[in-house]
Amino acid sequence: MLMKGYLDDPEATRAATNAEGFITVGDVAVCDDEGFISIVDRKKDMIIAGGVNIFPREIEEVAAQHVDVDEIAIVGVPDETYGERIAAFVVPRTGRMLETRSVEEHVRAAMARYKVPREWYVVDSLPRNAGGKILKRQIRDDYVQGMMGAQTGGTDER
Repeated sequence: MLMKGYLDDPEATRAATNAEGFITVGDVAVCDDEGFISIVDRKKDMIIAGGVNIFPREIEEVAAQHVDVDEIAIVGVPDETYGERIAAFVVPRTGRMLETRSVEEHVRAAMARYKVPREWYVVDSLPRNAGGKILKRQIRDDYVQGMMGAQTGGTDER
């Protein structure tokens, strides 16, 4: 109803159009007991670790409540045993000391153990597209290529 297709990309439009002519864009939604629908996350961002589906947005919302966190991106990175594992890329709030252990404890207190990131990286910024959306695929690709240039653990002041 709202979208007729991708601009100047008929191949992507065909790939996203189902047999009934509806365009599916990859949003994952849930319907509650009262019939309200909420978008949970994007299907392409979902992390599958050991056969368990994990939605990054849920973790990001909890971690973003930490006083020292300005922005965070949760991505699935390759894991030989589980397929993927959770990695957090955190931008500290300006002028704050960010201890990744503190953020991890904050997340651990609010979430199931399997949803707590196994790796934490403090970064200066997160890559974005022209519309301002965080480019999680780029973060993952940079991680895989070893080019992220992030710091692990410890304390970092910005």
